[in-house]
Amino acid sequence: MGDSELLVFVGNMTFVDTDVFQLWLEGKAVIEASNVRYKSGKFAKVRMQHIVSDIEDNYRNFMAIEKYLRNPPSLSNQVMFQIPQRTQEYLIQEYYSLNSSVAREILGKKLSSRHRKDLDEVSEKTDVTLKSCRRQYDNFKRVFKTVEDMQGSMVKNITENFLLSKELAKKYAAIVFFANNRFETGKKRLAFVTFDDFVYCADKMINNWTVGSATDSSAKEDLDADFDRDFLRDLRELKILGEKDCSEQHRSFVRNTLKGKVSETVISQVHAEFRNLTKAIINIGSNMIHSKDLRDFFLDVVEKIIEPCKQDGWSAKDMAAFLNAYNNNCKHLECFGRQPKLQMVQERYMDTLTSCILKMFHN
Repeated sequence: MGDSELLVFVGNMTFVDTDVFQLWLEGKAVIEASNVRYKSGKFAKVRMQHIVSDIEDNYRNFMAIEKYLRNPPSLSNQVMFQIPQRTQEYLIQEYYSLNSSVAREILGKKLSSRHRKDLDEVSEKTDVTLKSCRRQYDNFKRVFKTVEDMQGSMVKNITENFLLSKELAKKYAAIVFFANNRFETGKKRLAFVTFDDFVYCADKMINNWTVGSATDSSAKEDLDADFDRDFLRDLRELKILGEKDCSEQHRSFVRNTLKGKVSETVISQVHAEFRNLTKAIINIGSNMIHSKDLRDFFLDVVEKIIEPCKQDGWSAKDMAAFLNAYNNNCKHLECFGRQPKLQMVQERYMDTLTSCILKMFHN
């Protein structure tokens, strides 16, 4: 394309340059975006002023479209821009895309105006532009405000109200879940736990420990960002696992189950540390009824279960073998035989706890 050979298109269909849209989402200023385009080599024969003009035109369109992206269903109903359906879907998914590092910094915090003012620190720490951080934060807050009082599945509500893919909706559901329950995520001990780890654990908790996950069909209409309080109260009954006779029988069963699956060293460590591990497992569950202890759930799991086992040299395979043996042998205990409801509570608790521990158990 020569200096005097510019192509001009006239039509009523809005063309979206996806490369420029990504630069806009990244928060790059017009000049920055123009330099990126120029240095890409695709426009080496085009004058810089023409590249700048093109970027400015695109940015004006994106800023005008943005008000519809804040309410995605409105994008298909507006008449100002004629945008193909597939392009609409692309714009929505990308506008609500999130940077895992930014999401990790914001996760667990109250989505307030005060925390929005601290985004310059998030920007500096994650090397993501302040404009992009603000867009993501505002998206988190918008989704939270929209679904916090809704009944039923959070993922479904987010998908229907924001037209996001199920995978992306799960990430936003985790953000809502963490903001709603104010989990502690910022302590140094938890620095190794990734955003994806937390999303995975949130999904397990939502599906197994919340009001919406309860077997009582009447509870299915309640918001599944709230924990099932009856379940949390029932968890206190698991203290029976710490009673001497029950604990000794449990330890014996677990040791026998682990033979041939883990090293003799690990089996010896299980024997020596069994009461401490049981105490940690029981206390984490039984204390979840208290808001402060619930907020410290991940901190307690790391401090009282994951770190001690790592210090003993356990691998993720060793951890999985122990937790499975621990969980599966509960139903054989004499102290459980007389309480079928307790067995159901224990399985509901341990299945999700096991999944979270193994997800966070980074070797």
